Amino acid sequence: MEAGLETLRREVFHRNPGESEFHQAVTEVFEALGPVVKRHPEYVESGILRRMCEPERQIIFRVPWVDDEGGIQINRGFRVEFNSALGPYKGGLRFHPSVYLGIIKFLGFEQIFKNALTGMPIGGGKGGSDFNPSGRSDGEIMRFCQSFMTELYRHIGEYTDVPAGDIGVGGREIGYLFGQYKRITNRFEAGVLTGKGMSWGGSLVRPEATGYGAVMFADQMLRTRGQSMDGQKVLVSGSGNVALNAIAKSQSLGATVLTASDSSGYVVDEDGIDLELLRQVKETERARIGEYAERRGGKARFVQDGTVWDVPGTVAIPSATQNELDDRSAKTLLENGIVAVAEGANMPSTQKATEMFLAGDVLFGPGKAANAGGVATSALEMQQNATRDTWSFDFTHEKLEQIMTDIHDRCLTTAEEYGSPGNYVAGANIAGFVKVADAMLAQGVV
Repeated sequence: MEAGLETLRREVFHRNPGESEFHQAVTEVFEALGPVVKRHPEYVESGILRRMCEPERQIIFRVPWVDDEGGIQINRGFRVEFNSALGPYKGGLRFHPSVYLGIIKFLGFEQIFKNALTGMPIGGGKGGSDFNPSGRSDGEIMRFCQSFMTELYRHIGEYTDVPAGDIGVGGREIGYLFGQYKRITNRFEAGVLTGKGMSWGGSLVRPEATGYGAVMFADQMLRTRGQSMDGQKVLVSGSGNVALNAIAKSQSLGATVLTASDSSGYVVDEDGIDLELLRQVKETERARIGEYAERRGGKARFVQDGTVWDVPGTVAIPSATQNELDDRSAKTLLENGIVAVAEGANMPSTQKATEMFLAGDVLFGPGKAANAGGVATSALEMQQNATRDTWSFDFTHEKLEQIMTDIHDRCLTTAEEYGSPGNYVAGANIAGFVKVADAMLAQGVV
């Protein structure tokens, strides 16, 4: 790493102690920026990097709510509004017990560059809570969401900050959050949240967009080597929205998807995942992944220990959570002949695993590029809300496909321009950074 960047990185670590995920995200970006600061010393002279690493606003608040037994529960809520140089803050809300400020800051920092890559006028932000929706009734989730929004509403708006969903926040939660926002403000401000239901301002393709986009990105990477998703043996981790739609898109392009997982273990299906059955188990019944193997029979099996990365395949789409794919798993994938990795989740590969993939000449699409389809389609939802319009599935899908192709091509071109041909990590980080940095320069010291 260039000396000046290393000095600044140490400063960022010192100012943000104990936030390991945020440190990892900053390191990945800084490692790509050496050629950029040499070519553009004005970024350093204007303090762009230092400013970009400091959120414009960090909001932490108490979320009290009453459970079904009448007990009072207390959770902590977060919204980190990181950078608005390109537009209103945009990024999801995550409800999961692992959430703390460092997780939200890492996600918000990544969102700055991801949103820039989409070409849409949206800044970077993220939020959430350490609330765990698993096992909670609809009534408990509604009461939590209403309490959460009672504080959050004063910080958001279609021209200020537009949250969406993430882990633990789907259509149900967005509905409760929007209902409380409307109740408090007395406004039907559709553009304040994305991921809404289709009957009240949502967008077709939004539920599918992150998973679809990751597969589209993988297909574009493979085409640079004369291949495609057709005929690939695909490993997918997770079984939530991103994973399910990555499976669906992979299958539609002729691939065989072998795996899916949850916190209890993973399934391997040599005949290819039965998507309809998996959706029944995970979305409708909210059951454990082992139920899939029991009902599927045949060659399907449930594995409690290890990870999906122990299974031989040619394309990996990690779609569960951060740092799920470590150096041991990367070594196994490389030994088994992996060709491409497209990150469906946010930073699912550890820094060491990423380095191993790049050194092993694997096509590697980092999350800020490969999973940008979700936020891109959220921005398309904002467009439809602003014009009181509704687009068809095919029209929106075509726009998503064009955006993902543009992101791929921009990453590839930028990597080449700055001396790292074929390195999508460098290309994504540099392309996103330069766009935001130029906007910050134009807007002065703010």
